[in-house]
Amino acid sequence: MIPKLYTFLLLVLFSLAACQSAEKLYSRGQYDQAVEAAAKKLSKKPNDAKLRELVQNAYRYAVEDHEGRVRQLSASSSTLRWEQIYGEYQDLQKLYNAIRRNPAIFELVQPTDYSSYITTYKEQASNAREDRGDQLMGQQTKKSARDAYYEFQQALALKPGDLTLRQKMDEAMAMAMTNVVVNPVSRSGYAYGTPAFGFQNFEYDIQRYLNSNNRGNFVDFYTYNDARARNVRPDLSVELWSGTPDIGRYRDQRSTREVSKQIVSKEIVHKPDSVTKEYITVKARITVTTRTLRADGLLQAVVRDIDNRTLWSDTYRGEYNWIVRFASFTGDERALSDEDRKLVAQREEWPPANSAIANIITNEILSKAQCGISDYFHRIF
Repeated sequence: MIPKLYTFLLLVLFSLAACQSAEKLYSRGQYDQAVEAAAKKLSKKPNDAKLRELVQNAYRYAVEDHEGRVRQLSASSSTLRWEQIYGEYQDLQKLYNAIRRNPAIFELVQPTDYSSYITTYKEQASNAREDRGDQLMGQQTKKSARDAYYEFQQALALKPGDLTLRQKMDEAMAMAMTNVVVNPVSRSGYAYGTPAFGFQNFEYDIQRYLNSNNRGNFVDFYTYNDARARNVRPDLSVELWSGTPDIGRYRDQRSTREVSKQIVSKEIVHKPDSVTKEYITVKARITVTTRTLRADGLLQAVVRDIDNRTLWSDTYRGEYNWIVRFASFTGDERALSDEDRKLVAQREEWPPANSAIANIITNEILSKAQCGISDYFHRIF
């Protein structure tokens, strides 16, 4: 008996909470939400007099609000008023659908079906977007073509499958597209007989990165050879220039120091608990060699328009620093500390080949240039 009573009380409380929620929405003037909340609860308790009255009043006020906005928008001169009116009728139809799910509430409220209004104003909204796009295309600029593309896109969303709108979107895309050619790296010299300092096909790496990270819809990147092969007319070009890289030669810095240590040379045992130790001082001379090599390179990127005007430029640097320490000694090894022994045990090393250093620097420059050039085009497209 107690569990049944408990369940009954829960249902009562839940019903009261639902009613209060719809009433709260109604009191705040949120009539659309109040209609939906009340209709949902009335589907479970169709005879709740308070909810029945609330859903009638909320629906009436919601319709008055939406139709009032429709009248205001109809008197407006905005080219997008049809789209906004279409949105108002969508909201009204949503209320109709919410009430229609419950036949008893449907008979009580008798909502209006706005589906014909939706069809009419959806068509007008699409036509308005299309007209805006046509006007923008008439300006014959890439910027206006980009804006026209978005207008046609909005029109197509309102009128899916329209082949004329799809064709207009394609035409706007073609007019809006900016073709960027990434030229090969120009160099002023070579590094120790290593041609191109690792910049072979550098422009292909940048072009692939730019296209794969292209967040804009209106720019395509080509290498110089690809553009020629496809007969692409460039709108912008990316020029790449690298100075003569400085790999240099390794340098040795040597330092010499004397070390000494007292060690036990002899132990005299007089008896088990009496031992006499004799000490001597051992000495050694340590020579520490610090071998270093520093190399760097740079790349300058310049974006130019078809009139050869500079629009943007930046410089990217790559560095390589190599260091190793090793040591030799003369004298008594017993004078060496643990740290000295590690240095002495370190084998003499030589820097990597120039080609390997060049690749390290080039990869760093490539990473920086890809990000920097990509960021520039993201800002303007």
